[in-house]
Amino acid sequence: MITHETNGLLVQTIEVTTRFGKVLRTWRSKLGISQEELAGRAGLHRTYVSDVERGTRNVSLASIDKLAKALEVSVATLFAEISDSGTESPDARPDLSGRLVDILYVEDRQDDIDLTVSALKKSNISNRIYVVRDGLQALDFLNCRGQYADRREVVRPQLILLDLNLPGISGLEVLRQIKTQHRTRDIPVIILTASENDRDAISSKQLGAQAYIVKPVVIQSLAEVAPQLNLQWALLQRNS
Repeated sequence: MITHETNGLLVQTIEVTTRFGKVLRTWRSKLGISQEELAGRAGLHRTYVSDVERGTRNVSLASIDKLAKALEVSVATLFAEISDSGTESPDARPDLSGRLVDILYVEDRQDDIDLTVSALKKSNISNRIYVVRDGLQALDFLNCRGQYADRREVVRPQLILLDLNLPGISGLEVLRQIKTQHRTRDIPVIILTASENDRDAISSKQLGAQAYIVKPVVIQSLAEVAPQLNLQWALLQRNS
């Protein structure tokens, strides 16, 4: 015999699984990926993801964490949207402010690359950091061409760390092209410079750079420019 209290708990559980399925489906659609691709990213079976999206399967916390990582959002963001989804329309779009930030790092000096990546990892920033070593590679990456032709355009970096002294195409020219192209002009660009008195770094602000910092990059430097970029740096740190 099911009591009213137990029955009520069952109804609540069904509502939560249904809402989670809707949130998951909305995020997946926004990123333009299939159930199969999401399952592959999360290390889960496609039928499992299908059941979750239909709201017919209870999801473990471990699976929720895998799915959040596959969608590049925090678990907290998914839970927040689950709570709000009861008042949203089925076609509502997720708030991308909760998405973990991918970083494109444009630097040709290996010593600087090693120092920067090490500093970010020591600060528990586990976001994907794409490293390219010259201006041409940076533009190819952003425009999904050349060796990056298979990269999906929908997955863009949300932050660019750009060194000015690059071989081939200069950092200033890369910045100019980023800021004149419709699909990339809104990506915040932080210029990396060896000195606060670097004239090119200062003039880069005229081309649309949001900020510049002195190398080597440390998390304190990024935190100082965060208010200028309107980025929530807490979202960059994923709890273990």
